[in-house]
Amino acid sequence: MAVPFPDEASDDGTDARLLAEEAPGDNVPPLSVSQLSAAIKRTVEDGFARVRVRGELSGAKRAASGHFYAALKDDNALIDMVMWKGQAARLAFRPEDGIEVIATGKLTTYPGRSKYQLVVESLEVAGEGALMLLFEKLKARLGGEGLFDRDRKQPLPYLPRTIGVVTSPTGAVIRDILHRLADRCPTHVIVWPVLVQGDGAAAQVAKAIRGFDALDTGGPVPRPDLVIVARGGGSIEDLWAFNEEVVVRAIADCRIPTISAVGHETDVTLADYAADRRAPTPTAAAEMAVPVRSELLAQLATWGGRMIGAANRAQALGGERLAALARHLPKRDALYAPQRQRLDDAGDRLDRGQRQRLTVLGERLASRGAALRPPLLARAWDRDRAKLEGLGRLLASLDPRALLARGYAMVRDSSGAIVASAARARAAGHLQLQFADGEVPVAAASGEGGDPAPAPSAPRAARKGPRSAPKAGQGELF
Repeated sequence: MAVPFPDEASDDGTDARLLAEEAPGDNVPPLSVSQLSAAIKRTVEDGFARVRVRGELSGAKRAASGHFYAALKDDNALIDMVMWKGQAARLAFRPEDGIEVIATGKLTTYPGRSKYQLVVESLEVAGEGALMLLFEKLKARLGGEGLFDRDRKQPLPYLPRTIGVVTSPTGAVIRDILHRLADRCPTHVIVWPVLVQGDGAAAQVAKAIRGFDALDTGGPVPRPDLVIVARGGGSIEDLWAFNEEVVVRAIADCRIPTISAVGHETDVTLADYAADRRAPTPTAAAEMAVPVRSELLAQLATWGGRMIGAANRAQALGGERLAALARHLPKRDALYAPQRQRLDDAGDRLDRGQRQRLTVLGERLASRGAALRPPLLARAWDRDRAKLEGLGRLLASLDPRALLARGYAMVRDSSGAIVASAARARAAGHLQLQFADGEVPVAAASGEGGDPAPAPSAPRAARKGPRSAPKAGQGELF
């Protein structure tokens, strides 16, 4: 995607670039990179012992020694430059790719590679590069939305079963990742091929990230436990697709933990800020993704050995303690002797007690048995039998059924209750007269001198004896 360069002045009227000022009396005007490149071909050291060159930094890198290496470029040419440690330490700003600068120094040759380079003595900011200006503005805006906050970062899975890789299907990057994963811990890898440079690259990268995130767990295509977004090194222009907003938002929205491995260690993109982890190289991303299988197995074996050793030590220590305690215990015979003596004493007392109790009980039985003589028992038996017969005669005399046999009758109402008065009989209406040989239903008159109430239509048969017709006037007893 081509990005237009902004004007030197921003829309709000403020100066958007820091311009270098020429010192009074300085008659060495800055040349373009193309002009300087053509002049170097004619004469290098003699003709350009002191030059000022305006160009854009690219490939800026500070070595471990402290020296600073980069290239100055314009639309048509590029010149390598170096700034030694002493001069680099005095810089008033941090040189980065895309910054337009004016470098003052001298040209020299590098015989080992048949190249020429500019040895810079001083470096001044001539104006922010368009790409870096866009980078900083986009970084500030997205950062203000919270896309780079630490609380959004997800922890990486310790041992992912499936890893999704978004990168070019050709080139060294995917081979390095697969090789490193195979060396450390073989894992299932799904590659989503995309363009990593040029027009359409950013859209493809964003689509791949969202595509992995949209996969369902348990679907035909396994959902990755980790996503690696990777690309090899290059200039800021080569890596610009990973600074595009569409890519940054796709990484920030991804629910799967992501590792950004774009460029080399010194290359920084906005994808690195949005990802959960940043890897300096694609190979380092593979190392972050999985542990070393052999080390993991060794660690597990070590832990297993330590567990067994700890169990054995505990068992051995317990045995030693038990043996030490056993040595201090008294002998078994010494422990049992007092108890055996007490048992013998108790047995003797029990035997004597039983014999004494049997003697007492025998004497008591003998004294009681003397009173059980047969004549005394016979008199008691006759007395109790006579008493029982008297009670039987009294019970027979009190039996109401004996009165019924002598011509009396028992009057009951319809509920079976005994009627003992004439008033209750009139109130009851229907009555049952019980004789010795059965029952007869009757109807009681409602009052004195009145007509008797009609007898029930179906009188109940007598319980005993043959049924006979009632005598005349039997229903008018009351």
